[in-house]
Amino acid sequence: MQRILSTELRAWTGEVVTIAGWVHRVRVLKSVAFLIVRDAEGLAQVIVGHEQARELTEESVVEVEATVTASEQAPGGVELTSPRIRVLSAVDVPLPFETHRPALSASLPTQLDHAALSLRHPVRRQALRVAAAASAGFRTALEAQRFVEIHTPKIVGSSTESGADVFRIDYFGRPGYLAQSPQFYKQLMVGVFERVFEIGPVFRAEPSDTARHLAQYTSLDAEMGFVTDHRDVMATLTRTLGVMMATVAERARVETPKVPSEIPSVSFAEALRIVGAPAGEGDMTPAYERALGEWARHEHDSEFVYVTGYPMRKRPFYTHPDPAAPEHSNGFDLLFRGLEIVTGGQRLHRYEDYVAALAAAGEPLEPYEGYLDGFRYGMPPHGGWAIGLERLVARLLGVANVREVTAFPRDLHRIAP
Repeated sequence: MQRILSTELRAWTGEVVTIAGWVHRVRVLKSVAFLIVRDAEGLAQVIVGHEQARELTEESVVEVEATVTASEQAPGGVELTSPRIRVLSAVDVPLPFETHRPALSASLPTQLDHAALSLRHPVRRQALRVAAAASAGFRTALEAQRFVEIHTPKIVGSSTESGADVFRIDYFGRPGYLAQSPQFYKQLMVGVFERVFEIGPVFRAEPSDTARHLAQYTSLDAEMGFVTDHRDVMATLTRTLGVMMATVAERARVETPKVPSEIPSVSFAEALRIVGAPAGEGDMTPAYERALGEWARHEHDSEFVYVTGYPMRKRPFYTHPDPAAPEHSNGFDLLFRGLEIVTGGQRLHRYEDYVAALAAAGEPLEPYEGYLDGFRYGMPPHGGWAIGLERLVARLLGVANVREVTAFPRDLHRIAP
């Protein structure tokens, strides 16, 4: 008999069906015993005998053949009666924590140590569903806007993009590095497809032990050619976010914020003034980001706010300066509920500008030769962005620590499981 999922049971009322999943909970009452089976879509309630209930252990994998019977008190309005149960995989060790409670009581380190079990909990599982839906929405939105998906190397031969915060590896007896970003490659691919995107891991060896930093995270990258400036990039990102939020709401069934057709935007200098930063402040701290997020919510009824025109000294060498104020950049960050989740901007596109920018940064040209070839052979004005997926999901779900929405986080202290 073909297996069906828990969410399909109501359509089979009165029929004999087969379900399969994990023993979520066994409830033994005075007059009746319940077996709650969890599958990929939800829960099913099975009426079992007392003796049979006592033989089943939580998280064991079972197959149940039974009759679907209407019951107003049961999940989904039906329950399974007269079951025949086959144990496919029995759990015969104590569980480190209970998974049937509404919230996981175990500490976060304990959850992460036992990820194979904790990720089965509905709360942890839901976070991963949101991440999957956000990624799907990103892909759908960009393909509809003529972007082509690409796949770039994660092992690179140079650590030149942003200095020392890289993971060095032994690559067949010579040094290699884990890529911090697909930035150089996605720019070169603008010369191939004009508009490209990638969903993939990036690696940062930053010694940051905070609730918002990971050594490996998922980056949603895009790059587009033939732009006028960074505002074209921001407009495309705004449209993309709208589709992402709609996809998360539909597929993961969670409430998502409205994305305005035009997200409020403030300059870096104006942002510092709004949050009351002291004169001479040169960066947006986490506290300033939170304050600016509150301002955007109160003044513009927006959970999102762009900050543009960061000082050039705060941006990578490939960032295009503001023609009207060259000490500032045509770069931006997007804050979501007071946390930076996107960095982007317009890039340089002429070879001679790269030569000058690298010289100004005191960098030799040789390590960048493969990258610079794209600009020597002609590249249109272009720009792009990168979204940190874990930060986005954490903010969507109101979770304080990105590790709570990451299946197997990597940070200063954790490299397993």
